[in-house]
Amino acid sequence: MAKIGINIATGSLQQAEIIVGIDLGTTNSLVAIIHPETKLPTALKEFDGSSIVPSIVHFDAFGNAEVGANAKPYLESDPANTIFSAKRLMGKSYKDIRAHQDFFAYKIIDDNRDSLVKVQVGSTFYSPIDLSSYILVELKKRAEHILKTPVTKAVITVPAYFNDTQRQATRDAGKLAGLDVLRIINEPTAASLAYGLGMDPTEEKTIAVYDLGGGTFDISILKIANGIFEVLSTNGDTYLGGDDLDRAIIEYWMKQMGVENLEDHKNLKQELRLCAEQAKIALSNADFFETTFAGEKISITKEVFEKLIEPIVAKTIDCCKLAMKDAALDIKDITTVLMVGGSTRVPLVKKTVSTFFNQAVNDSVNPDEVVALGAAVQADILSGNNQNMLLLDITPLSLGIETMGGLMDVLLPRNSKIPTKTSRQYTTQKDAQSGINISVYQGERDLVKDNRQLGAFTLTGIPSMPAGLPKVEVSFLINADGILQVSAKELRSGVSQSIDIKPQYGLTDEEVEQRLLESLTHAKEDIATRALVEASTEAEQMLSVTEKFMMKNAALLSKEEMTATANAMQALQLAITMADKNLIQEKTEALNDLTRPFAERVMDQAISGALKGRGIDDKNL
Repeated sequence: MAKIGINIATGSLQQAEIIVGIDLGTTNSLVAIIHPETKLPTALKEFDGSSIVPSIVHFDAFGNAEVGANAKPYLESDPANTIFSAKRLMGKSYKDIRAHQDFFAYKIIDDNRDSLVKVQVGSTFYSPIDLSSYILVELKKRAEHILKTPVTKAVITVPAYFNDTQRQATRDAGKLAGLDVLRIINEPTAASLAYGLGMDPTEEKTIAVYDLGGGTFDISILKIANGIFEVLSTNGDTYLGGDDLDRAIIEYWMKQMGVENLEDHKNLKQELRLCAEQAKIALSNADFFETTFAGEKISITKEVFEKLIEPIVAKTIDCCKLAMKDAALDIKDITTVLMVGGSTRVPLVKKTVSTFFNQAVNDSVNPDEVVALGAAVQADILSGNNQNMLLLDITPLSLGIETMGGLMDVLLPRNSKIPTKTSRQYTTQKDAQSGINISVYQGERDLVKDNRQLGAFTLTGIPSMPAGLPKVEVSFLINADGILQVSAKELRSGVSQSIDIKPQYGLTDEEVEQRLLESLTHAKEDIATRALVEASTEAEQMLSVTEKFMMKNAALLSKEEMTATANAMQALQLAITMADKNLIQEKTEALNDLTRPFAERVMDQAISGALKGRGIDDKNL
């Protein structure tokens, strides 16, 4: 059956499948395609000429979401229910972001565990995947509105330093938004494609991609040879960006006006922030900026602005030095420096980067759009329209293993290039567990029962250890012939086992297409089921840990504490039987909050007792 697309310039029909390129950014996101007439990558713009969708989601009292520009004013007026920088939370646990908790104005659940972080809005709990999906839905709607045709396939970009968990979380967000994510590509690779680099298979280049966005900074060193992009090193600061340049101006003006604090005047604070943003933009082309704020004239010169931001820009250069050191390269080895992110328009930034790399920077492509444009180039290659670039063979469907609750944990997402290898660590659920079953599945659904089992084996001989202590590394290796080898190894003891699975996995193209279609059709219910299973599993583990703790430390707890804990455990057990994800998470959090002080007190007493029994010079210490 032919796929029908529509010409965005004339509205005439064309025989082509539309695959969009998406830049899912920390501060802003956008969507791009290859223009059907000019054959050039084009960012999709609404009637107001804007291609950017702010990566902000606001929830009202009824749980309804507003996304993008409409959600932006709520950052100041309703910060507790307005989520920004969800990308920073992708694939992270609370432990990962604990040091930066003050950065977020909304409530991040402190469960002190290794499970994925959750955001609480009212009585509802959202994962970073849920939040990112709202932004992707908005981008999908924008594309469909402009193109006047359904959009179901996309290439999405991620930072080069994103790990496997973060990439999988991005894929899941796309799936939840109703998008078949054909490929996840690195942002610096996308930027290179937008500049036309890597198109010539005979070309060899070593490039630096300097990416200064609204809230983050990344520097990546890439080697391009034979059409293959290799990331040699990456560095950066996920809490440094254009917002810091604005903040420097705000602080300068507040000092000028003799204002110490605007926290109690949120509207004024927002107004001043917008004035600072205008000043930053204006000073890229002018030497002086003046405006009126709260009935008072405020101004700043380009010279003062550059002096204020010099330390911030210097920090980015420190990151560049580290990236160069990690890549084991000299400045003379860099053939091209690409500029990405709106803040690279600031003249001092360009000048400083140019001086460091000892060459003129390349900023000929719109720095706000360059990553999305590159994703559109990759999408064009995948759609078969661009025959100049070779695509390596890929896996037709995702490959993974069964985890607790019958969930599919994907190790190799569909469209992974082969040959390839990946691994992930797991552990035991019960004390003294001597074996672990490894069941390998293929498919796009969240529950293994909806996917196809390829094989299974049992890793036996795991030494007797408490639950959670063994480290079992499961590795997937697909060779150039498409043969999948799955191996499992308990890292502490060295016990290992493996299985080979033959190529192609016996599926026809039609069956692959059918499984992909099912994964999109059932995306919402699949993700909801996964979230419920994960919440229930986490709750069961919390109950088990709490029960053991209570039995062991009963003598150290008061009768009131024992009763309160028993009631909280009972409430959680009841919530599990009701199969309500938000209720389960609410009761898990309540039990966690109740027992945390006990655990800390018991720990303090244990340490105190240990110190009393030992001298400071004890040889056993």
